[in-house]
Parts: sequence; structure tokens; C-alpha cells
Amino acid sequence: MTARSLTALGTQKLPRSFYARPVLEVAEDCIGKVLVYRTEEGEAAGRIVEVEAYAGPHDLASHSSRGRTKRTEVMFGPPGFAYVFLLYGASWATNLVVAQEGEPHAVLIRAIEPLRGIELIAKRRNMPVTARELTNGPGKLSKALGITGADYGRDLVGDILYLEGGTPRAAIGRSPRINVDYAGEWAKMPWRFYEKGNRYVSVKPRD
Repeated sequence: MTARSLTALGTQKLPRSFYARPVLEVAEDCIGKVLVYRTEEGEAAGRIVEVEAYAGPHDLASHSSRGRTKRTEVMFGPPGFAYVFLLYGASWATNLVVAQEGEPHAVLIRAIEPLRGIELIAKRRNMPVTARELTNGPGKLSKALGITGADYGRDLVGDILYLEGGTPRAAIGRSPRINVDYAGEWAKMPWRFYEKGNRYVSVKPRD
């Protein structure tokens, strides 16, 4: 399916009620939705093709398992806000705060398929517009869209950073989350969701 045909499908901004649901439900529903970010340079957007669910504070893979801190404060607030954190000290990771206030649950956006503003995305990543590596990872997609730590706590029903709905999707796969071996039994939870066969999914399994 071409970017043009995808763009012509659903472009309605998702309401806060989309986020105010159980984390696993929201995570799976994110596949096929469109992540949009607007800056003075222009708008960039991509279809979400891979996510992970984090259901703290009992989920030892979640940052909120370490308690309510300055870093995790937004996760304990109402749903529909962005939790952005520095990944490995080098790049930003974009998360959606979900569930209900007081439940520090979040969905990490792991990969997107470029959809709009592709030339701007390629410029930010210093890569060809056809490169798979443009947005096939959480830090890569944040850089591609222009998301930074300044977006911590950004309202996802505002006009800068938000999700649109209505794009079709292929079959959805599930697997354990990536790089959370420290979480013991929680590392085995099949809480990674991805669109099967999509070239922008970050790591195996992809099919």
C-alpha cells in the first residue's frame, strides 16, 4: 500500500478515551495508528508497526516499578500524555501514558513506517528516504519525527504530538519485550506487539 493511499484513510485525532483503557488493549490497538509530530520545520508522521506494553509498578521491566520519581511522575497522572525518556544516554524514547490516573502504565513506540514528511524524516536521519533504518527503533523514530525530552508530559490530544486512527494493518504478532532480561519472570511476558511482515519492525521475530 502506498503512502498516498494510507494518507487518504483515517486522519482523525484519537481522543483521550483511546488511552484510558488497559495497557495491553491500547498497545495492540496502536498497531496501524499514525504517530504525528508537528514542528516549525513541518509535520512528520508514521504508521505504528511495533510497540511494547509496560504495566508498572509491579512489572519489573517498567520504570515505574522503582516508584514515583521526577522521571516517572507523568506515568502516574491521567492518560493521554507523553512519557519521553533518554535511552542509553544517547536518544529519546517515546511512550504513551495509558490506563487510569494512579496506574503508571505506558506503551513504548518501538518502530514506525514513514508516512508523511518523509523528506524531513530522511534529512533528520541523514539517510535516503528508502532506508529501513530511518525509523526501525525507538530512538531512531523519535529523532526522525523531532521528538525530544522537551516533549515530556506533552498532551497527546493537543496539536503538536498525537495519534491518528483509521489505517489498515496486517496480522499482528506478539513476543517478549526487548532488552529487559533484568526483569526476571516479567521479561517473559509476550507484551511486544508488531505488524507481521513490515520491513520497519526493529528486531526478530518479524513474521
